[in-house]
Amino acid sequence: MVAHEYAHGYAALKQGDPTAYQLGRLTWNPIKHIDPFMTILLPILTFFGGGFMFGGAKPVPVVPRNYRNYRRGDIIVSMAGIVTNLILFVVAVILFAFLGFLGRMLPMANDTLAILQVMTKYGILVNLTLAMFNLLPLPPLDGSHVMKYLLPPAWALRYQQLGMYGILIVVLLMATSVGRGLLNAWMTPAAILFNSALNLVAPLELRSAFTAALGA
Repeated sequence: MVAHEYAHGYAALKQGDPTAYQLGRLTWNPIKHIDPFMTILLPILTFFGGGFMFGGAKPVPVVPRNYRNYRRGDIIVSMAGIVTNLILFVVAVILFAFLGFLGRMLPMANDTLAILQVMTKYGILVNLTLAMFNLLPLPPLDGSHVMKYLLPPAWALRYQQLGMYGILIVVLLMATSVGRGLLNAWMTPAAILFNSALNLVAPLELRSAFTAALGA
């Protein structure tokens, strides 16, 4: 999540908006990106209330009117986080394969490398999930910043006003069986890509007693 938000701030700076930089949010320090509600309270409430976990980081502040080109800047800044997650997904797959090769060459380090592989597997899953979820065309998620330019101006204005209730709508979707079905359908491409990536590197997967106990 830190990389996702940093990408938004960096892209905004390159498009002419220094707001995130000036407020000290253009940083890799995770503490700066913690939001009391989104990062702490909401995951706890959703986990104990519905058996699922949902949350996020504190959104990086941007002022779109500072962009040199409003429309292009809005799209670039919004998509920067998603593109970053996809890049990290590729990096995690490559790292998984590299750890597998290393494990073949250094059998004595197998257990440690197997644990690192499990971590990269979660990295693959998390980054794909974040990318696909943020593509949802529901304000204020990133995908809505592209969708609004595909709508007639009058519709786009009303569409953007949904941003006041967007997160609440997502939570309600996750709390109902119908909503979870819709979200699962939306996330299907990410699931397919995740399984395809794991199948690709499966011959290089390392095993240890610890990872077997984890079921990973």
